[in-house]
Amino acid sequence: MINRDSHSHVRGESVYVDDIPILEHTLYGVIFTAPYAHGRIKSLDISEATKCAGIVAILTYKDIPGENQIGGIIQDEMLLVEEEFDFEGQPIALLIATSELAGKKAKDKINLEYEKLEIITDPREAKEKNLLIQKPRTFLLGSPDEIWSQCEYVFDGRADSGGQEHLYLETQGSYAYLTENNHVKIHSSTQRPTTVQQAVANVLKLPMHAVEIDVQRLGGAFGGKEDQPTMFACLAGLGSYITKKPVKLILHRLDDIKITGKRHPYSSDFKIGLDKRYNILAYEVTFYQNAGSSADLSPAVLERTLFHATNAYYIPNVKATAYSCKTNLPSNTAFRGFGGPQGFYVIESAIAKAADAIGIEPHIIQQSNLIYEGSEFPYGQLAEDPQAKPSWKLLEQKINFPDRIKAIDEFNRTNNLFKKGYAFMPICFGISFTAKHLNQAGVLVHIYLDGSLSISTAAVEMGQGVNTRIAQVPMMVFSINPDRIKIETTNTTRVANTSPSAASSTHDLNGFATFNACQELLFRLKKVAISLLELPADTDINRITIVDEHICLDQIKTALNWENLIQQAYLKRIDLTAHGFYAPQDIYFDTTKEKGHPFTYHVYGTAYFEVTVDCLRGIYSIDSADLVHDYGKSMNPDIDLGQTEGGLVQGIGWMTSEEVLYSKEGHLMSNSFSTYKVPDAASVPKIINVTFLPNIQSKYGLFKSKAIGEPPLMYGLGIYFALQKAIKSFNGKNYELVFDAPMTPEKVLLSLYKNKNMKKSVQQIVS
Repeated sequence: MINRDSHSHVRGESVYVDDIPILEHTLYGVIFTAPYAHGRIKSLDISEATKCAGIVAILTYKDIPGENQIGGIIQDEMLLVEEEFDFEGQPIALLIATSELAGKKAKDKINLEYEKLEIITDPREAKEKNLLIQKPRTFLLGSPDEIWSQCEYVFDGRADSGGQEHLYLETQGSYAYLTENNHVKIHSSTQRPTTVQQAVANVLKLPMHAVEIDVQRLGGAFGGKEDQPTMFACLAGLGSYITKKPVKLILHRLDDIKITGKRHPYSSDFKIGLDKRYNILAYEVTFYQNAGSSADLSPAVLERTLFHATNAYYIPNVKATAYSCKTNLPSNTAFRGFGGPQGFYVIESAIAKAADAIGIEPHIIQQSNLIYEGSEFPYGQLAEDPQAKPSWKLLEQKINFPDRIKAIDEFNRTNNLFKKGYAFMPICFGISFTAKHLNQAGVLVHIYLDGSLSISTAAVEMGQGVNTRIAQVPMMVFSINPDRIKIETTNTTRVANTSPSAASSTHDLNGFATFNACQELLFRLKKVAISLLELPADTDINRITIVDEHICLDQIKTALNWENLIQQAYLKRIDLTAHGFYAPQDIYFDTTKEKGHPFTYHVYGTAYFEVTVDCLRGIYSIDSADLVHDYGKSMNPDIDLGQTEGGLVQGIGWMTSEEVLYSKEGHLMSNSFSTYKVPDAASVPKIINVTFLPNIQSKYGLFKSKAIGEPPLMYGLGIYFALQKAIKSFNGKNYELVFDAPMTPEKVLLSLYKNKNMKKSVQQIVS
């Protein structure tokens, strides 16, 4: 089954918030933001701005009917600044104008006087000053403090990973208008319709039923539209509620980049101990998470980092501690992987450091410590049917590893100007929301008189193909033509109390809920078929099947077809609507003990990369990426392959070119496409080979499949270590491993000539 949105996407017909037809008298919102990273307002003069042509209203926190608060996990985020602002770009006022241009012109007339306060952008400095979002958390397995003396090798170090801009194609935006009885309807570009609904209700002092959130689809999200859209929906809703007119608020790209949070940067310390056979006996890590100015989703992201601190390895003694540090930056937020990549990066850095110091290849340590059946994770869950070792073994066979290494060694021996490097990257990623209550989904399924179906779920389509997967469920349950199936917008009035479309769980949760609703309808329809075929009432319903829209008895076609059956069911007054619900069982986690069973299942895989570094210029190419991935029994190989390749390249971008830079004053310097570099066609691996791990069927996934959204991004981390290996082939003993991602060409060039006379070195290798 092809992706249902492909046709409309390539024809430019898919509808996003900015494409919704404009209602009469629509006004436009423009945000006035803080010009400095930390300050206290002394005066805010809007008098001149209100006189500008086209200005209908200028709203501040004083105009909010309800609570000036949009914090989710922790109530620490104001919608509009009251006295003290905490980051450059924080909203202070909302201008409502007859056009966006009029609002922007008037914004320049607002006079803000403020007192400058201390700015902190470094999470380690914030920790030292006890500026924490929440109390630190520690996961403990075994007794690492008692094991260090038993280790043959012990190494410590530091690893830093940067932020990452989501850069979704569709910027943040909302379109709000009033319906009857002063109720509000908002078209929002959000992954969390219910969260937006709840926040708008609180801001406007309305019951939740008076706020309707509708989501057609998102033009990309990657986690950036999980919590961040709440602010813009609330502002649009506030503007509409106060003016009684429709209000549209769509961010300009540069404003979006400036105001919104990114992937969390982390600074981390590690210590790793191994025995003579390179088994990792102990691992200790401390994470300093740069949360930004408020909590947002930082506590949940931090928790996911702890859950994935040991990646795909079994380590019997682990101590992982994490601090969520408050700084004067925009609130950092969810990003594909949700804290997992930051944890993976540190353990892989520790292994690379150990291997380099011992004088062996990192893959020897990696392969020796892969998870096996019954391995205990630091959070107490046991590995069930792990595919870490099978995926590694199959990958080695696929790439003919010994020959590849010989070829790389020969290339490096005979080339001075170019050097090759390689790296393996195993992954293990848990699937579920780590907050138990979010692991639930409801759907509404209608069957119409002509046999067509309408399905409303909590799933938000954002390019990951979830609408296609949901449509596959009734297609398979009823054996009907997919053209009969319509997936409705995600709407809080049709499906209430929705969980976010996130955590790689969207198609599992909503797919199972759809399956349950369809199974209920199938049961009713089979009862009708038994009656129409004049069979005894107690006939086993399993004798009735539907094959290609024909009703069969004992696998033999009858005169009944799908449309006949539906029409007869209606005439017999059979309910052709069903509500489905799904909540996976056996998910729990005790935060007082930091132990439990937080994941329904795990996804595994292994990647192998080869790179070539230009040792004169510091630029590099990715020659190949070979992956063996655990998809379970794939529901849709085309979509799964697309998600794998997309996630891989996004991970590569984070590790190479995508460098988020703030000044010490909290000013974003990488604030445009000229200063922030995302992967393009030239930076994608020249060859990407993806192998579906065969004969794997998930006990817990939809139709025995496994989730695909986030795990592939983690493969991209391998690029960093492949580049390190190429640099070391050139620089040899002069190169001391430094773990400071991303590995930009500038950093590569400096690493190539560290501790060398660059001019002399260049002359030598050229000659």
